[in-house]
Amino acid sequence: QVRLVESGGGSVQTGGSLRLSCAASGINFKIATMGWYRQAPGKGLEWVSSIWTDGGDTKYVDSVKGRFTISRDNARDTLYLDMNNVKPEDTATYYCAKGRTTWDLWGKGTLVTVSS
Repeated sequence: QVRLVESGGGSVQTGGSLRLSCAASGINFKIATMGWYRQAPGKGLEWVSSIWTDGGDTKYVDSVKGRFTISRDNARDTLYLDMNNVKPEDTATYYCAKGRTTWDLWGKGTLVTVSS
């Protein structure tokens, strides 16, 4: 089965921390660029972060810089998003995706709710 499965979502207080995970199967994870997107209820899909194959190149949307950290464990075919000092604006369903020039594989998402 070729799929990405997110986990780690839940409810967290403003200022708290949460780690999201994305388990990959059926793909050659080590050569795949990976990313995180999020979508708040009733809002559009927003790119959050990307990471190159070896983890040496990472990118973030301005609103999460300094608070979120994307990482990967290629030995475990797993992508992570460490969310620190979360804000209510971070409330969304978070999706992991695989791609290079296009995002061609998506997970079903995990919901993060940040209470103020």
